[in-house]
Amino acid sequence: MKKYLCLLIILLFSCNNNDENKIAIVIHGGAGIILKENISKSKEDSIINKLHEAISKGWELLKKGESSEVTVIETIKILEDSPLFNAGKGSVFNSEGRVENDASIMRGNDLNAGASSGTSNVKNPITLAADVMNHSDHVFSFWKRS
Repeated sequence: MKKYLCLLIILLFSCNNNDENKIAIVIHGGAGIILKENISKSKEDSIINKLHEAISKGWELLKKGESSEVTVIETIKILEDSPLFNAGKGSVFNSEGRVENDASIMRGNDLNAGASSGTSNVKNPITLAADVMNHSDHVFSFWKRS
């Protein structure tokens, strides 16, 4: 049976015993399969280090009292800015040899959401999705190339 590298990091931590002050953050490095035999130790370490950077940034923002919305955006931007993940800078090409990014975000307190799809010239698709959520009457935007 083949061994798979799972790019999933979960960090749960309680600041104290008061339920109101518990915070948690969970991230993952994307969907898909990376066979252990097809990845170098150096690249595996780079991926794990970048995931650690992202989750550490999110954790610090939450500890400082930042909103979950800002925390999610800033955490995801670290992954989008890295060539190691299939998001933003590291996006893989579609069947036509072009990049098409999708992103979505949702707030739990009011269930407002924003999403974008088919973007190819947006540095941080999560920021665009947040802008759709916060600054438009729409929930979803699709960019079609002419």
